Amino acid sequence: MPKIRVFIVDDSAIVREILAERLSRHPSIEVVGTAMDPYIARDKLDKVEVDVITLDIEMPRMDGLTFLRQIMKHYPKPVIVVSSLARDGNAAAMQALELGAVDVVPKPGGAVTVEEVVDTLTDRILAASKADLSRLSETSRKLNAAPREKQAKKFLTSIETTNRLIAVGASTGGTIALETLFLGWEPDFPPTLAVIHMPERFTASFASRLNDICRVRIKEAEDGERIMAGTVYIAPGGYHMILRTKGTERTLKIATGPKVCNQRPAVDPLFESVADQVGRNCLGILLTGMGRDGARGLLRIHEAGGHTIAQDEETSVVWGMPKEAIDLGAADRVMALDRIAPYVRTKV
Repeated sequence: MPKIRVFIVDDSAIVREILAERLSRHPSIEVVGTAMDPYIARDKLDKVEVDVITLDIEMPRMDGLTFLRQIMKHYPKPVIVVSSLARDGNAAAMQALELGAVDVVPKPGGAVTVEEVVDTLTDRILAASKADLSRLSETSRKLNAAPREKQAKKFLTSIETTNRLIAVGASTGGTIALETLFLGWEPDFPPTLAVIHMPERFTASFASRLNDICRVRIKEAEDGERIMAGTVYIAPGGYHMILRTKGTERTLKIATGPKVCNQRPAVDPLFESVADQVGRNCLGILLTGMGRDGARGLLRIHEAGGHTIAQDEETSVVWGMPKEAIDLGAADRVMALDRIAPYVRTKV
C-alpha cells in the first residue's frame, strides 16, 4: 500500500528535523520534503508528489495564512496547521480552518510535549490523507458567501426544564460541519452537547466564534455547570465531557482520564453518558471524521430508545465515524449535512 507523502513547512530547523524524523517512523508515512518558508516550499512542491502538507503560521517572508490561500487556489492539498498559536486558541489558527485547512495541531512547547504532538499529528495526517477537499471547499465557500451578522440572542426561559437533549460528535472536517449545523439551530432547541476533536484552548475560540454568528448561545463547557435550553456546550480540548443527572438537575462533568479511541475529548464518553442519563429523550448526531469514535456511543443512544442521525458519505469530508456507526446499525437516519438542522426542528 502506498505511503502517505508528507511535506513539512516550518521556519524552525529543529521542528522540521524532529517532525520529519518522528513522522517517518510510522509505516504509513513518508516525509518527502521540508521547507523553512513558503517561497522555498512553493518551488519544492512543484517537483514532488505530496498527499498532505503541514504548515506553520508564523514564518518569515510570507505568513502561513497567505500561503494557505495560495495552496488552496493553485494546488489544493489537505493542509494541517502546526503552530504555537494553536496552543492559545489564536484567531489566526481559526482563520486557517476557514481558509481550508483540515486540522490544527499545537507545536511542541510549554505543556505540550513532542510525544503528544507527534501522536496527534500522526492521527491527523492519516485522517487528512482521506479527506475529500472538494466537499470541504464547497461547504466552506457557501458559508463564507453567506452574510455574517452578529446574532442577537433570544432566551426562552419557559422551556428551560425540557427533558429533551441533543448530543453531537465530529472530527476531521468538523469545524465547518458544526458551523453549518448550528447556523440552523433555533433558540427554543433543547440543550446541545457537542464534542469535536480539537486541541486544548482552541475550543474556546471556536465556541466564541460560533456564538457570534449563530442564533443560539454557544460556549465552551465548564465543569459542574447546569445545562440550559437554547445553549450549545462544546467540550474543552483535552477533556472529556460527561452528562450528570441529580433529580431534575442536569450538569456537566469535565474530566481528564484515559484517551478513548486515542482522543480526548472523545465522543463515546459523552454519548454513553447521555444514553444512560436521558435515554429515549436524546437525539444523537454523528458527523464527519476518521476512525470509530462515537459509533458505539451512538449505538448506545439508539438502544436506549433515542433518535440517531449519521452524516452521509456525499457531504462528509471523511466518512469514517458516521460509516462505522451505520455499519453497527446505530443510525436511524443517514442524512446530508444541510438537511440535518431542518430535520431536527421536526423532532424537538
